[in-house]
Amino acid sequence: MNNSKEKATFAKQNKIIMSPEKIIQLKEKAICNAERYYDNAKTMLSEKAGKQGDYYSDAKYVKTACGTAYSGILILLDAYIKIKGQVTNYKDRKSIEYYRDNISDRDNQLLKYVNSAYSILHLSGYYDGVLKYKVIQGGMEVFQDIIRHFKMRC
Repeated sequence: MNNSKEKATFAKQNKIIMSPEKIIQLKEKAICNAERYYDNAKTMLSEKAGKQGDYYSDAKYVKTACGTAYSGILILLDAYIKIKGQVTNYKDRKSIEYYRDNISDRDNQLLKYVNSAYSILHLSGYYDGVLKYKVIQGGMEVFQDIIRHFKMRC
């Protein structure tokens, strides 16, 4: 499997059907873990990143908080994909294309949230170290949007 389309096709052909009890259990666990990641990221931003004016002052803690937040989002996305019955035995490292491919045909609103979170938290916050307070807070708001969306739609 060399490209994301082949991987998505493989995933769609290898669906798992879950019992309602397993779905509830997976959903609750994913929400609990995602909220814990969110709280950890918020705490890191408020207690360690140091806000000075419109910017955070410590890139190390901003990057770590953004990485933590994005990881929490991936927990929800993995649960979403399992609940929707789209994937089994996916052996390669999951990329943003994997998540986009598995969400795009199901939920366009979630896809918009995922694209925003990827851009803000993963690329700008984690990789680029953007310190602008409003940018990072926007990413954290998208994380909250994803949690709410997951609770309602999954």
